[in-house]
Amino acid sequence: MNAGVKKRTVNAVMSLLALAAGLLVIFPLVYGVMGAFKSEAEFSAYPPTLLPRSFSYTKNFEAVWAMVPVLRFFLNSLIVAVLGTTVRLSFAVLAAYAFVFFEFKGKKALFIFILATMMLPADTMIVTNYQTVARLGLLDNYLGMAIVSFVGASQMFMLRQHFLSSPRSLRDAAQMDGCGDIRFLVSILLPVSRPLLVMLYVQGFVALWNTYLWPLLVTNHNDMRTIQVGITMLTTVEGTNYHQVLAGVAISLVPAFLLFLLLRKSITRGMVSDAEG
Repeated sequence: MNAGVKKRTVNAVMSLLALAAGLLVIFPLVYGVMGAFKSEAEFSAYPPTLLPRSFSYTKNFEAVWAMVPVLRFFLNSLIVAVLGTTVRLSFAVLAAYAFVFFEFKGKKALFIFILATMMLPADTMIVTNYQTVARLGLLDNYLGMAIVSFVGASQMFMLRQHFLSSPRSLRDAAQMDGCGDIRFLVSILLPVSRPLLVMLYVQGFVALWNTYLWPLLVTNHNDMRTIQVGITMLTTVEGTNYHQVLAGVAISLVPAFLLFLLLRKSITRGMVSDAEG
């Protein structure tokens, strides 16, 4: 077998494995959305079916809107996700810029320390974070739900690696023309980093939108619940209506899906540039 045939064979096998992995990951999502359009009889039928009899069956969605204040939960999740993602990305940009373009004592040690925090499971900080938020009087508060996500070491690391590809001479030339650090960052560095910034923003938004445990802990009133917590309120003491829960899940997927459709080109460019970096 010559080198060309061997390379094509390896590429074909890798493509098939990637396709199989993709189908394995996306199947629960597809099955959940399909299940949202099934009646109770269809959902409990054996053998189970993937597709519903008709996509015009919307009683599950009507039941969800009647049981919980979906719009209020949507608004709460949107505020928390936008606030947390925006602040975290802003801090990550500033920190990455400092680590790339500034020289200060203990720079490498501080960078390693920040990276080490990525190894800490988030659950180990829940009790401490809850006590801090409670003492600050931020329970049942949007800031209390978002504050624990204001700093992200992974985003800072990815931005630092990207900023390292920017020539140091470009900043020096900008300073010679009277361009300060803030202006250089906003006018030159961030525009060329837009694909990566969009990818990180979408990633952070989806992660915060899907957060369940922390909003559940720091909220006591239903008016402050997020959409993920609200979905659990669809269960009753008599049991769990899984077809209605799946309808709630399908509704909660809409914002992330729309955001991905709007920014898919920038996300793809960001992933490519990050891989090349």
